[in-house]
Formats: sequence, structure tokens, C-alpha cells
Amino acid sequence: QVQLVESGGGSVQAGGSLRLSCAASGRTFRFNDMAWYRQTPGKDREVVAGIRWSGENTYYANSVKGRFTISRDNAKNTVVLQMNSLKPEDTAIYYCNYDDGVPYSRKSWGQGTQVTVSS
Repeated sequence: QVQLVESGGGSVQAGGSLRLSCAASGRTFRFNDMAWYRQTPGKDREVVAGIRWSGENTYYANSVKGRFTISRDNAKNTVVLQMNSLKPEDTAIYYCNYDDGVPYSRKSWGQGTQVTVSS
């Protein structure tokens, strides 16, 4: 059974930083690509950043490129999202999940972690 536990969210002012962490279990973590997603009320969930299983390749949404950094520790089954220069539009619930092409509606999701950025 897949279990994903996100943590590290909070409330910050614009320009601040947060470090999100995700602990994964129930699936062979080190062989799977991972990603961070976010969702705000009334909007579709969107991918923010992704990382290959090896950690050697990453990708980012244009809106966060240059400000967010995704990384992973395969020994600890964790994936981290370092968020710098936060903007009010980054306010959302953030989730991690396997980046495997499965439709969002069919994925198992954790509870997410709330990020709130005030201007």
C-alpha cells in the first residue's frame, strides 16, 4: 500500500523560503520518478517539479523555475522541495507522488502540506 506523507508547509511572507519533505513507502522508491504537485481551490492540480529515479534529471514548471529545487534521498525514501523567493501565487496545498503517468484521479494521495505566502 502506497503511503505518502508530506510535511514542512507553513505561512511565510513574500520572498521567504520553505523546505517541504515527503516520506514515501509501500513501493520501491529508488526505482521510481517522483514529483511535487500543488492545488488551489477551484483549480486543477498541477505539477511543480519532477525528478528522475536516479536524481540526475529534474524539471520544473515555468512558474517556479529558478526559485524551487527538487532533490531526493533514495536511502531515506524521501523527496524534498526547497522553495525560495516565494510569491503569493505559490499559495496552495502541496503534494508529492510518483511521476508514472497514472491519471491524477487514479493515484493515491497523501494529506498534502499547506503553503501560504502573504504579500
